[in-house]
Amino acid sequence: MPYISLNPATSKTLKTFTSWDSHHLASVLEQAHDAWTLAVHTPFAARAVCMRQAVALLRERVDGYARLMALEMGKPLREGRAEVEKCALACEYYAAHAEDFMQAEPVPTDAGRSYVSYEPIGIVLGVMPWNFPFFQVIRFAAPALMAGNACVLKHASSVPQCALALEQLFLDAGFPPFLFSTLMIESCDVVDVIASHHVCAVTLTGSEAAGREIAAHAGQHLKKCVLELGGSDAFIVLADADLEQAASVAVRSRFQNCGQSCIAAKRIIPVAEIADAFLSLLVEKTRERRVGDPLDESTQMGPMARLDLRETLHEQVADSIAQGARPVLGCAPQAGEGAFYPPSILDGVTSKTRAYHEELFGPVAAVIRAEDEEDAIRIANDTRFGLGSSVWSRDAAHAEAIARRIQAGCTFINGMVRSDPRLPFGGVKASGFGRELSHHGIREFANIKTVWIR
Repeated sequence: MPYISLNPATSKTLKTFTSWDSHHLASVLEQAHDAWTLAVHTPFAARAVCMRQAVALLRERVDGYARLMALEMGKPLREGRAEVEKCALACEYYAAHAEDFMQAEPVPTDAGRSYVSYEPIGIVLGVMPWNFPFFQVIRFAAPALMAGNACVLKHASSVPQCALALEQLFLDAGFPPFLFSTLMIESCDVVDVIASHHVCAVTLTGSEAAGREIAAHAGQHLKKCVLELGGSDAFIVLADADLEQAASVAVRSRFQNCGQSCIAAKRIIPVAEIADAFLSLLVEKTRERRVGDPLDESTQMGPMARLDLRETLHEQVADSIAQGARPVLGCAPQAGEGAFYPPSILDGVTSKTRAYHEELFGPVAAVIRAEDEEDAIRIANDTRFGLGSSVWSRDAAHAEAIARRIQAGCTFINGMVRSDPRLPFGGVKASGFGRELSHHGIREFANIKTVWIR
């Protein structure tokens, strides 16, 4: 089957690519292994030179990469540029700090000398999604390459041009050929890659279902895996919150990337005392969101990435309305060509509705009113997901105490949930396991080795 690069704003085909056969795949994996065996002993300083060149190229090519994301998955140009800059920052961070993170740590024991070393393990397979087609890849590749590993990428089939652009980026930056390789294969072939004796670990960002499948195959072949899966982040607004600020950030968090973000504020949980006032502000600010052609500089929100994703989202919305939720804004597909869905708000979402229990991966905010603070914490934890969360209150110390009771990989107080290369990123429960970014992320794909000497 061919890879089809489709413009979601127009539904027109941009390019098609032929999927590889098993012989081509085996050859690339062999060459990736050969590249790693030659490059594994490269000094950190030499790797850093290449990674800093990748930084320079990212910034030099920012407009072209942003345009590519706009064409291939509907991301507005302004968001695409921001994504490329975030990639550059992550590459800069690991170029500067990887050597320190991988330094051996002395441990006093009864030995003459003993220490823990961090050593590269080999080829890491990255199975990556379409929603942040550059940053999701850089997030695993920058630390893995700086640690001394090789990377092979199975990107989402809807963003093949982004996948190939990333391969070319690392090649142009001076990394050896095949040390980072894009695999033009079908999803069913991922099992063969995991099974390959050349591949040592796998990292996936994707759906809960995909995570279960990848984890099962990785377990069968005794391969380390890191999973960053779905999220249904709670956005708790307490009675003493700055409602103007909270509503502004809620709109930005919920509708950036057309709502197609694992760490978007999907469940808005205001306490009853301020719920009506907060909802009024939320509606007002959501109406201001400019929807349109992602190639237009003034556009704040483009189309969803695919028509089938829009259909799934609207089915969840329609079912939730039938189950008692109240449509306040939008909540119906936009007429015309492309996969557009307007910024939407559902109020009165309860445990009887799909919007309460399921991740809405698109531009729909689910407002779940809490009786009080304790009820808000209960609602925040009443989900099988646990990726991000935020708490809004003028009393930061009190909000911090609440944050420690929320079951999630991160909690932001009076700020929008986001990833940062300096901080570990990942979830609990059905949002996955393992961590990306910071020193935790680079050590996920290292052999943590004890050395004991007498």
